[in-house]
Amino acid sequence: MEFVLYTRHDCCLCEEMEPVVRKVSRELGARLTVVDVDADPRLGELYGTEVPVLFFGTKKIAKGRVTERELRDRVRRWSRRPGAIDSPSGRG
Repeated sequence: MEFVLYTRHDCCLCEEMEPVVRKVSRELGARLTVVDVDADPRLGELYGTEVPVLFFGTKKIAKGRVTERELRDRVRRWSRRPGAIDSPSGRG
């Protein structure tokens, strides 16, 4: 399982979401990758002011704010779907 959190510096919502995702990812034994969208012009264009954006595998499961409980529920729902992919690369 992998979370990818798209974020940027000086973003209060990003600073709020990251510890929530870190805690839940540790609980689930999932990997967390934090990506600064401003480090890649393509990502900056793609996500603009939408950050923070959180993916679980290939599925966007949160943006803006998310509580620990909401995140656990979303992961649980997504994980139960037939054919759910648990990594952005498509490899389990």
